[in-house]
Formats: sequence, structure tokens, C-alpha cells
Amino acid sequence: MKLYNLYTYAFLKTPIESLKLPVGMANPLLLITGGELSAVVEPEVGLDTLQNDDERLIQSVLCHDRVICQLFQQTTILPLRFGTSFLEAENLLTHLCSHGQEYQEKIEELEGKGEYLLKCIPRKPEEPVLFSESKGRQYFLAKKQLYEAQQDFYTLQGSEWQNLVNLITQSYPSTRIITAPGTESRIYLLVNLQEEPLLIEQVLHWQKACPRWELQLGQVSPPYHFT
Repeated sequence: MKLYNLYTYAFLKTPIESLKLPVGMANPLLLITGGELSAVVEPEVGLDTLQNDDERLIQSVLCHDRVICQLFQQTTILPLRFGTSFLEAENLLTHLCSHGQEYQEKIEELEGKGEYLLKCIPRKPEEPVLFSESKGRQYFLAKKQLYEAQQDFYTLQGSEWQNLVNLITQSYPSTRIITAPGTESRIYLLVNLQEEPLLIEQVLHWQKACPRWELQLGQVSPPYHFT
């Protein structure tokens, strides 16, 4: 029986022992194996029908993420982006064959690791109240001092950011950093799952070193940013 329109969630190593396939968007999931690699797929998923249905599109994205998370909890996977599909099984097997070594090396690199998101939120300087009773030279002097204090704050905040990046990349060289000046920046860390307690200690250390930033560490997730 030929399998068509294979929506593909992830690649993983073969053989897969006791792997429980989650529920897909609409159909049961299948495991297609090509040599030392396998793919978790869902047949007959037509994403083109979702283009004009925002609600179904959102549900499909959530389902994609759920399936990958459930697979990640069981074994090491190479998660694929939403929308990855192959016309039929032969195309998928050809792809696995031509990229086999690359994917195997990547899966080995991800073995036993997870992705952690560290949100870095810039704090705002305290703004002392300028009393309306202050007039003339006294008022403008207070405004000048406030401006200079704010500039000093932002200068130190910038220095702390560079220090934070240096501290993190020393411990986690494969870090992915997405900067957003003036707003929340995001740092994605690839960490051995057994070293999560050490990561939490590290974040506390980084927070003390960078008091002008608020650091928020998220829960472990599949390594989306390291594929």
C-alpha cells in the first residue's frame, strides 16, 4: 500500500524500542524506517486546506508541538518545523538516505539534552518624583541629575548584558541568542537534562551579576533551536 502526503514530525534513530506514538491531528501516526533512521509521520494531512481557517491552523500548530513534546519525553529526536511533509514514502526514504549522516550526527549531538529558554527583561531605572513646587534653576538642576542618572543606568545595563552573554557562552558554547534592544531578549540553552540543577544555580549567579536585568528560566522543551 502506498502512503501519500506524509506530514512529518521528527526524525530519530532506529531501532525504536517501546516507543508509544502519540495521537496526531486527525489520523494515527506511523513510523517509517529507512536504514538507521526513522521518521514519525501522519498520512493524509493536507495543510493547504488550513490557509483560510485560522482556528484550525492554530490547533494544528499546537498539535504539532504536543506530538513532538510527547516524543521528546520518550527518546532523543530531531524535531522538524511545522509544515514539513513529503508527497509519498519513497520521497521521504530518499531524503533520509541522502541526509542520513548529517541527521545521525545531529541526533547524537542532542542525545540526553534539552532546550531551555532564558528570558532577559531589561529593568527600568527608578524615577524619583520631581515636586512641582521646585521652580527655576532648582527644577532644571533636578531634571539634569535625573537624566544623567538614567543614562548611567542604561550604560551599566548595557555592560551587564555583555557580561551576561560572556558568562553564558563560556558555560554553554552552543547558545542561541535573539536580542531585542529595549524589550525582552531570549537566550536558548542546550543543556544535559541531568544538569538542570546546575543550570538553575547558574541562573541565580547570573542574576546577581546582572541586577539591572530580570532573568526568567523556562521549563525544558525539545531542542527546536538546535536542529
